[in-house]
Amino acid sequence: MSVFMDLNVSFSAERSRMTKLIEAAAHLGFSTVAINYVFEPMAKKKLEIPMPTPVKELIDQLPVVQGRSRPIRVLNRLTVVMSDSSHFRPNATEYRGFDLLAVQPTTEKLFHAACMLYDVDIICISVTEKLPFFFKRAPVNGAMDRGVVFEVSYSAAIRDSTRRRYTIANAVSLMESCKGKNVILSSAAEKPLELRGPYDITNLGLLFGLSEGDAKEAVSSTCRSVVLHAESRKSASGIIYTMKTCSESSSQQEALAADCEAPAAKRAKPHLTQ
Repeated sequence: MSVFMDLNVSFSAERSRMTKLIEAAAHLGFSTVAINYVFEPMAKKKLEIPMPTPVKELIDQLPVVQGRSRPIRVLNRLTVVMSDSSHFRPNATEYRGFDLLAVQPTTEKLFHAACMLYDVDIICISVTEKLPFFFKRAPVNGAMDRGVVFEVSYSAAIRDSTRRRYTIANAVSLMESCKGKNVILSSAAEKPLELRGPYDITNLGLLFGLSEGDAKEAVSSTCRSVVLHAESRKSASGIIYTMKTCSESSSQQEALAADCEAPAAKRAKPHLTQ
């Protein structure tokens, strides 16, 4: 059975709205959702990066996912809308409070930099306007080689017919370059009525130019890869990783201590045979 995820649910300061969004996602069968905080720096005003709100303050009790016996998992995500290269700070300590890190470049130069250089998990494709550049194979392949995925959100297509055209056109243009690989489909929903079930999203992926298999992966296995990529990004690309282990039994500890006290020469003495 596939595990479905929606890695883009818009944050709202209204607790009741967030509660309804999370409950609706669990009812539709999503095992994981990511609360998305959008940060758009401005040239004249210096804005602070928002801090994620603890899940306990958004909802009292996490609902159980439909068809499963476990509660829904809620992650925090930051999306930086970039119109200048200075808007993304690779070593910003504020980024560490988020589980997922995404950027939305608005120019071809920034898109190329996001694909080849920036240490992020997701590159968002604008769906509210026609893109001022074309997707080139070199940066797209570079992002795929680094494990970075591209995101297309569908809620804008529900709200407005003009944005629906932009969503389809930009999505089809992306699929032609990436061949449907390393793509996730998310909602960017602001209210429960904008959420769709996993299989409805799969059908929508066919409209975007995805194959049936790639469309299903865009809401399941590829999303899981994004979460794993984010975890490895926080642990020096998987080189350093710490985890809690069960304590050894007393007999094993005594044996280990006795072995440490034994003379090194005796432990290293080879066994010779004639």
